[in-house]
Amino acid sequence: MIPANLSPEQTTELQRLAVECYRAVDCEGMARVDFLLETATNRLYINEINTIPGFTSISMLPKMWEYSGLAMPSLSTA
Repeated sequence: MIPANLSPEQTTELQRLAVECYRAVDCEGMARVDFLLETATNRLYINEINTIPGFTSISMLPKMWEYSGLAMPSLSTA
């Protein structure tokens, strides 16, 4: 689901954790940090850091960028 159905507080925490994960493993360049949300407790769990995320028209990273206003053709020429 894009965008995820999260509260502003959950979104802020998810962003903080994603940056912390990225820095903890000394990533460089593009990566995607995936999370799981336990609905019973609203706890966020880090699932994985994908350092080579898919980059086709059906991949999640371009879909997320497209939702935020940057279409796949623009990504290919950036």
